[in-house]
Amino acid sequence: MLTDFKKFAMKGNVIDLAVGVVIGGTFGKIVTSLVKDIIMPLVGLLLGGINLTERQYSLGEDALKYGAFIQTVIDFLIISFSIFLFIRLFNRFKRKEEEKPAAAPTPTKEEQLLTEIRDLLKEQRR
Repeated sequence: MLTDFKKFAMKGNVIDLAVGVVIGGTFGKIVTSLVKDIIMPLVGLLLGGINLTERQYSLGEDALKYGAFIQTVIDFLIISFSIFLFIRLFNRFKRKEEEKPAAAPTPTKEEQLLTEIRDLLKEQRR
């Protein structure tokens, strides 16, 4: 069982997935900081000094924190748009690599001989 688990854990896809999760988590923190520390203060400034994260509606002892929800939605939109741009850029580079023409394979001796025969037959028909 331990051997099977080791084979599974060392497959390339699992390692790629683990790296993606770590990078994605860090990327999420960067975007959250961008939204919390840069974008939301600017939005608050545009709205007249309102801090959206502190906005809430009281329901007795409980509160509906709609400002925090709005910030989370903005986080999501920025993260998803950033990932979209990254994937689009990645696909563009991938397409450019695929579009590069492959070098024409050198003909084999048989192909060279057949080409010569074809050319000779064309000359005889003229």
